[in-house]
Amino acid sequence: MAGLIRRRARRQRLFRWVVLTLLGVFFLLPLLAMLEFTTRGGGGSFTLQTWRLLADWPQLRETYPNLSTGIVASLGQVLLTVALTLVLLVPTVIWVRLRLPRLRRVVEFLCLLPLTIPAIVLVVGLAPVYAWVTYLLGGSSLTLTFAYTILVLPYAYRSIDAGLSAIDVRTLAEAARSLGAGWTTVIWRVVLPNIRTAVLSAAFLTVALVLGEFTIASLLNRTNLQVAVNLLGKSSATMSVAVSLAALVLAFVLLLLLSLVGGGRRRTSPKETS
Repeated sequence: MAGLIRRRARRQRLFRWVVLTLLGVFFLLPLLAMLEFTTRGGGGSFTLQTWRLLADWPQLRETYPNLSTGIVASLGQVLLTVALTLVLLVPTVIWVRLRLPRLRRVVEFLCLLPLTIPAIVLVVGLAPVYAWVTYLLGGSSLTLTFAYTILVLPYAYRSIDAGLSAIDVRTLAEAARSLGAGWTTVIWRVVLPNIRTAVLSAAFLTVALVLGEFTIASLLNRTNLQVAVNLLGKSSATMSVAVSLAALVLAFVLLLLLSLVGGGRRRTSPKETS
């Protein structure tokens, strides 16, 4: 019996390694092909000229001004979208969970609604709104923050809601309130530290969505990274592929950091509670 269990465990480990290897090859081969393309010089030689130019910001800004403008615009959009999403969503979800549980389904429906609306349809509805936004705030690409906040609501809500479901938030809040803490203190110093991983997950998902969004920015005639890469591909395919690869690697690093933070949090939790 023990031998059968060991053989079954070995087969399961072998199966896991085979699946992981196949998935690794499936995902890494396109990335390696992109890397090889960006390091291909004349006559098939190896060169890092494209990556040196990408790392040299003053030279990149002079050589590809539209790309540098798109990078700066996307970074600003990332920061503003993350800030606006968390400021709006985190207190709202916590407050509904603690004080207004009957509205939870309504809030969930409203947050998940953007998933049911295609981006092209969403742009049609946003176009008249952005006409007024342009009139009031100007035509800055940073105004895309409002549209991106709507797009990221389903993913950020699910992440934060899952974090709240993993803890007994009502007991924590009642204990803090019995000790004289106000609701602001309960949210900021009691609940928020316990859903740190969920909040980071929402932030990283927001970063990944904003860096990869193209449809809304293009149809609203705004500039971001993907619009700049699309335009750059018509004149310099090597640089456009290099920028796309760098964005993919950045998203992977963010997800890796999230997994490390979540793993560290789970490892320290038993020590904290013992």
